Amino acid sequence: MRKSIKTTEAIFPMPVLMIGTYNEDESVDVMNAAWGMMLDRDYVVLNLTETHKTVKNIKERKAFTVSIADSKHVKQADYFGVVSGNDTKNKFENSGLSCVKSENVDAPIINEFPICLECEFVEYQDNEYGCGVVGKVVNVTADEKVMNGDNVDIDKVDAIAFDPYTHGYYSVNKRVGNAFKDGLELK
Repeated sequence: MRKSIKTTEAIFPMPVLMIGTYNEDESVDVMNAAWGMMLDRDYVVLNLTETHKTVKNIKERKAFTVSIADSKHVKQADYFGVVSGNDTKNKFENSGLSCVKSENVDAPIINEFPICLECEFVEYQDNEYGCGVVGKVVNVTADEKVMNGDNVDIDKVDAIAFDPYTHGYYSVNKRVGNAFKDGLELK
């Protein structure tokens, strides 16, 4: 038997993405965004409203980074989601994290997060079913600590996911199958 529930934000897992930009005074701004995904092989989409300081920065600077949050930095990731850059000018400094400027786009790379997508701003869609921020991925970096040779080891990344049902964070790090292979057994 099935039971109706109240939430409509019912897709799990939702990513925990750290969106990095520069403010007008060159300080770093980071926000937590669960409503983001790959739009195409080298395009990302972030469902963000224009009220966010981060969106204003993206439109001004024409660039942003998307970092994958990990379990080691849950507190910082959550902090970036509960504190607004519109209200707290030293938000990034309060996190205790560090960053470097991307060599490819006008945006910061947060050193502590294991994977970073460097993106050029493409457009902002604001119609009724618009997606929000669309960006082209121009470079992806991974901390060597999460690599096995030339490949990212997701177990080492220890990415976190957001649970919209209970507002929890969960570690995503155990491989349970092989894409494009396991299902072939049913053919």
